[in-house]
Amino acid sequence: MQLAFLHFEVSNLATWHAFMTQTLGLASVGDGRYTNDGHLWRFQLTEGPADDLVAVGWEADDLGPILDNLTKAGIPLTEANAAERSAEQRFICTDPAGTQVELVSGMATGPEFQSEVVRSGFVADEQGLGHLVVTAPDKDASRAFYDLLGFKHSDDIKCEIYGYPVDISFFHVNERHHSLAFGGQQRKRLHHFMIEARSMDEVGLAYDRAIRAGVPIMQTLGRHPNDRMFSFYAKTPSGFQFEFGWGGRSVDDNTWQPTTYDHISEWGHHPPQIVFAPRKK
Repeated sequence: MQLAFLHFEVSNLATWHAFMTQTLGLASVGDGRYTNDGHLWRFQLTEGPADDLVAVGWEADDLGPILDNLTKAGIPLTEANAAERSAEQRFICTDPAGTQVELVSGMATGPEFQSEVVRSGFVADEQGLGHLVVTAPDKDASRAFYDLLGFKHSDDIKCEIYGYPVDISFFHVNERHHSLAFGGQQRKRLHHFMIEARSMDEVGLAYDRAIRAGVPIMQTLGRHPNDRMFSFYAKTPSGFQFEFGWGGRSVDDNTWQPTTYDHISEWGHHPPQIVFAPRKK
């Protein structure tokens, strides 16, 4: 299984197009769709006032066992038009937080991915487009739901950062350390999505592009203790965040043991307004 696609409703398509292609370095494939690998598309933008997540797509070679689990658990499922998602099969349900979850198989591939901005490309393809952190007012209910989809627990982070409590659980569906995480109520349906470049320098270059474009930096360069990702966080044009990273670790289910960490970063990932605040004389 893998994180197949993200569908956002955004209020300014032109601003988002520039952001996706010039800041993130994704390839536009037309009709508000963008990709970061060999899939025909990975991101869908449609115009509207929500400025939020519309749907999350998860792709599996065989949907049968997942559909059986959901049906036995009494989760309502709707079969939908697969062609709308460039897929062979498509079923829709809703997670406990109200996020639309789409289960697909056989998504179409496209031409070889090329970006004039991110020359080395992205770590995606069989690992999925990246990862996503979603809202989960009831963590136990969300975990039970995603267990039905076959998600496996990677680890947890429980700590306090700049006065805010953090309690995040991370889950994987392939060798990527996590494709999904949740840690309580978020202002929108997601906190951030992450894309991972193949070169460390691409993170620095993206950081510079974001600064030059006036994209608000939310957390400076840093490295996480659990997935070892070297990254920074900044705001999308719709207000939720993105993480641009490199160097994430892989999970081997034969040897992996979930761990609880008491810090969210090994170093860095500081809010700029605190780091660069004027010092008292």
